[in-house]
Amino acid sequence: MAGRLEGKVAVVTGAGRNIGRAEAMLLAEQGARVVVNDLGGGPYGTEAADASLAETVAKEIRDVGGEAIGQCSSVATRDGAEAAVQAAIDRWGRIDILVNNAGIVRPARIDRMTDEDWRLCVDVSLTATFHSCRAAARHMIDQRSGAIVNTGSPSGFGHWGMGNYSAAKEGVLGLTRSIARDLGEFGVRCNMIRPVSHLTGTHTPEIDATIAESARLGIPLLWNKPMAAPRMTALPEHVAALVAWLCTDAAGHVSGRDFYIQGDEVALIPEPEAIRTSFHPGGWTLDAFDEEANRAYLFGDIPNRFVRRD
Repeated sequence: MAGRLEGKVAVVTGAGRNIGRAEAMLLAEQGARVVVNDLGGGPYGTEAADASLAETVAKEIRDVGGEAIGQCSSVATRDGAEAAVQAAIDRWGRIDILVNNAGIVRPARIDRMTDEDWRLCVDVSLTATFHSCRAAARHMIDQRSGAIVNTGSPSGFGHWGMGNYSAAKEGVLGLTRSIARDLGEFGVRCNMIRPVSHLTGTHTPEIDATIAESARLGIPLLWNKPMAAPRMTALPEHVAALVAWLCTDAAGHVSGRDFYIQGDEVALIPEPEAIRTSFHPGGWTLDAFDEEANRAYLFGDIPNRFVRRD
């Protein structure tokens, strides 16, 4: 199992299925020793835990000559995230790689979204990433090295009926950028990926319904890309390759970045930048904004893409 990550120790959350499983398998194939973390619940955050998922993947790794242990604590809690990281420390004495995959979905239009829908989704899809990053950071700082890869989503760009998940996943981006800045001086890198894939545990019938409703309303999902097209789905092994590469020395110069992967395409998403900047001597007033609107520079030709026109 020798490879690009020989001697490294990795913790992969949400690694019992699909993309997380593929990441754990590839990291191990490249020589990393892996803590396979998965609570074993379902996509909605209310299902019973199942420790067998994590152990099954760990055994798959061991069966082909790798080193791995299964671990099933909930990283949505501080204690659970610290337990996942501590499992690596107790077994192998260090943590070099953290990959955060844990997430759930509870789609609903904003006026129909319950407090529980919001809380559970944000806890698992955002707070869990914070808990595990904080736990790993303490050890990586001491080591003066480490690589963190967080999992965002194209939903962070804004999707109909996905306000909780969109907010959580775009929160992961802000967290990722801040961690890169916090830990850069210690040789620790942090990046985020946005996979477009139907082959995930969070692709539920409700997600299909949000896609269908967006199409009915004429709301674009991803720029002009047909997200629902099967050929545009990123296979788990392709996502895993991006994640594993970001953890290698070859990516030692890459941190604080946001990568999008769909089908055969990988793209770097730029950091926010100001466009159409306008100045008004003495500051801005309501009349000044009316004048600016009449110039059609800052506001005039910006369409509302989300109003149905039929």
